[in-house]
Amino acid sequence: MSGAVLVASEGATATVTLSHPGKLNAISAQMWQALADGFARLSADTSLRCVVVRGADGNFAAGADIAEFPQVRGDEAAVRRYHMEIIAPALAAIAGCTHPTVAMIEGVCVGGGLEIACHCDLRIAADDSRFGVPINRLGFPMAPGELQGLLALAGRAVTLEILLEGRVFDAAEAREKGLLTRVVSAVGLAEEVAATVRRIAAGAPTAARINKATIRRLSPQPVPLTAAELDAHFAYAGGEDHAEGVSAFLARRSPQFNGN
Repeated sequence: MSGAVLVASEGATATVTLSHPGKLNAISAQMWQALADGFARLSADTSLRCVVVRGADGNFAAGADIAEFPQVRGDEAAVRRYHMEIIAPALAAIAGCTHPTVAMIEGVCVGGGLEIACHCDLRIAADDSRFGVPINRLGFPMAPGELQGLLALAGRAVTLEILLEGRVFDAAEAREKGLLTRVVSAVGLAEEVAATVRRIAAGAPTAARINKATIRRLSPQPVPLTAAELDAHFAYAGGEDHAEGVSAFLARRSPQFNGN
């Protein structure tokens, strides 16, 4: 089973649920593609006023599904396709959704899960949820299309801290770092998200769409990376550290990096 993205609508609200039983909702390539397709459809549905993104069974998402990396990221060309043609379009579809989006975060929200949350408009988390991007232990950096959302929220200094240390931290620290809109008790999370959705839905949907589009237009946008810069970024895929990081994770041992 490679997981699923479940979409359900109730009135003017759609709920997108990340579901990968037994893997803390780790996101498979199939799920990334389902997110891109699902958000394209939701964005075109003018009956909606809000989209909630959440994980199943008490966790948001534990990053990408590393078990499939040998198949979907087997060489440098595949690594590049995976990040630029599978993950990046999914995150762009979430960020570009015409309707307000709210991430409802409980449990683990790391790696790709945190990337998804960062591309939502609001992020409301339970006080016992956990955050981080520990991919330095896997021997690879965060791809440009994934880094943009985190950098826009946290800024240069905090983004460097998160990526260089690879530490997992609690919700209070995540809010302090600018990653979260609100932190509430775990038992009150569902009601706080429901109240937020009601406030959004009570407003004019046209105004919400225009606000999102105008804020996006007024936000600083980096110049796209050149082909040479992308080549330099993805060159790590053929290195020993990348192979060692993934291999060590799958073997459940500590990686031994040599800098190559």
